[in-house]
Amino acid sequence: MQCVTWKLDRGSMACSAILTSAFPSIDGELLTYVTGVLEDPDDFNNASDVYEAVGGVLHEVARDKEEEEILSLCGKLLKAVKVNDQGSNSSSTYSTSNMVLLDAPVHIGAKVEEEAKNGKDDSSIWMMKKANSMLVDKKKLEKADAKIKAKQEQRAQKDKNAVKPAGSTITATASQAINRKDQKMDDSGNSRAKDVRIENFDLAFGDKVLLKEADLTLSFGRRYGFVGRNGAGKSTLLKMISSGELRIPSHISILHVEQEVIGDDTIATDSVLQSDETRERLVAEERQLVERLNATSPGGSDPATSSRLAEVYVHLEEIEADKAPARAAMILAGLGFSPTMQRMKTREFSGGWRMRLALARALFSKPDLLLLDEPTNMLDIKAILWLESYLQGWPTTLLVVSHDKNFLNVVSTDILFLHSKTLDSYRGDYEVFFKTKTEKLTNQQKEFEAQQQLRAHVQVFIDRFRYNANRAALVQSKIKFLEKLPVLKPVEKESDVILRFPAEFEKLSPPILQLDEVAFYYSKDKPIFKKIDISANMESRTCMVGENGSGKTTLLKILIGQLEPISGVMHRHRNLRIGYFSQHHVDQLDMEQTSVEVMASRFPGHTVERYRHQLGSFGVTGELATRTVSSLSGGQKSRVAFALMCMGNPNFLVLDEPTNHLDIETVEALGKAINTFKGGVMLVSHDESLIRLTCKELWVCADGDVKSMEGGLDEYKRIVEAEFAAQK
Repeated sequence: MQCVTWKLDRGSMACSAILTSAFPSIDGELLTYVTGVLEDPDDFNNASDVYEAVGGVLHEVARDKEEEEILSLCGKLLKAVKVNDQGSNSSSTYSTSNMVLLDAPVHIGAKVEEEAKNGKDDSSIWMMKKANSMLVDKKKLEKADAKIKAKQEQRAQKDKNAVKPAGSTITATASQAINRKDQKMDDSGNSRAKDVRIENFDLAFGDKVLLKEADLTLSFGRRYGFVGRNGAGKSTLLKMISSGELRIPSHISILHVEQEVIGDDTIATDSVLQSDETRERLVAEERQLVERLNATSPGGSDPATSSRLAEVYVHLEEIEADKAPARAAMILAGLGFSPTMQRMKTREFSGGWRMRLALARALFSKPDLLLLDEPTNMLDIKAILWLESYLQGWPTTLLVVSHDKNFLNVVSTDILFLHSKTLDSYRGDYEVFFKTKTEKLTNQQKEFEAQQQLRAHVQVFIDRFRYNANRAALVQSKIKFLEKLPVLKPVEKESDVILRFPAEFEKLSPPILQLDEVAFYYSKDKPIFKKIDISANMESRTCMVGENGSGKTTLLKILIGQLEPISGVMHRHRNLRIGYFSQHHVDQLDMEQTSVEVMASRFPGHTVERYRHQLGSFGVTGELATRTVSSLSGGQKSRVAFALMCMGNPNFLVLDEPTNHLDIETVEALGKAINTFKGGVMLVSHDESLIRLTCKELWVCADGDVKSMEGGLDEYKRIVEAEFAAQK
């Protein structure tokens, strides 16, 4: 018992010495409390355990010390307690109470046999057994189990809150340096700044680092176009901002349009109106106040209710609540919703139209920061032109990911460029950005090459006169000169995107595909096509445009044989092999399989090398081919779909919205691949740059007919803009 008391006193003395040295002004009661908490060293496994126990108290003693300093001090306390614990155990092992002084040498084996014959028990000093070190204190075991269980629950909660892409076990993670001054200002509720600043942050997706020590600044009222290669991390960054994984001031409202509206019995127009929570709250309160006043007895009065109702009316007038239904209808009409569709229930819309409804809600609610990820994917050219015009007057901050260069030129005031794990910001639209970036990279490469030549020239002098005593001082000055030169890096050029469509097949004599007076409808009262006459050959480069619902995709399905005409004649060359890319092709991939496995399941019987070669023709190389499809970006999934389409060596391509999810460089590569393809191409697209790059003939689907547009895309845009002007 005496030995144990010495152990505790010695541990307390060591802790007291450390604490007094670190905190000379520490209160005596606090010192006693801290040393008392640390009496039992078995309660603590590491410095973090000590910090959890006494860190808060130590912070109160010295508010100027950082968390790292207190954690380091906890480590010293733990070490002192553990060392003294070991010393005390050693002392107790060799307690003098168990020692016997021998008069002469003793043969222990003989002594043991002798005492065993005499029936002596094992309490004899000769038969003493080693203490069982495996015995466990029950209370200590229960305490340790409770700690382990608590840590497991914390870890499970953290895993539950982690951001996980649908269908994937790979998670996106983000970390950032927090400015304490800004954090205190935000916590106090006094911050009113609308600019967004995220400093010194990292972003990763699984094991892949997407951004390293990056900075992001979004000035209020500016419209930022966000560009970069597929898989670089653009969509992931938007998700990290909207989910709160990257911290921004809490008073800044954020809206990220990425999920379609849930289908229920809500009318489309009401769904848009409900997105303005302030208006909805005031309207509901107005209704309650009016009912309360109506319920009062005749001749009675309720001054408080009347006063509050007057205030609500003032607020509603300030936000122009009476104009909200008209504004909601205007936004829906611009995005393609007819008056009939605006009165439909949300559950009656398809996924694409629900996405448009989500966009309409975002435009109506006007958050401080609006995040849009490829908003033009779901829109036809007419709706894109309307959205371009609407966003030019956007009053708050906008960050939009897009592959449409023309859209970025019209909408953007700034461009954010994600490359090589860094973020660069450029003033101006996409054309200005591209020109500035090209000049910057050219000058950077020239500067690097010039410095390399200078270094080589100086190094030659150093090597030549290194051992010349007369030139020793000059050599040293040259060495110091090289050391002071800034370290420049060569320009990291992004690899060129190459898409390779099949090149070897026989020419087919025209006509290879022809429709004569073809009619089609899903229901007799709503004909899609009445009588259309079109044809295509091996030189065709035809693009179809028209409003959503005009029948573009239906016509493609008739051409490839998925749908049969109600009347009329369809002619298809017997050797025609059509490669069809559906706008929903990506959604039909098995997300749990790798790209190679997807190829093998659709086209069995080939070697792995053949599948990888086919994927490589569309940029799915290396480890990308062995990753699950769910972990690929939207553009990378599209490339897998292209590889599948071309596995059968088609000689005629039918492409329905192929640019969705592709980055700008891949869209340009797609245009070049179409132009070098030796077969025919029929294309449905809203991407102006792709249409201008590849289209030889423009077809317009409208009013149950398909007509060739003389004057091409410029004439079609002129007609649409004239319609907008007439509506205004």
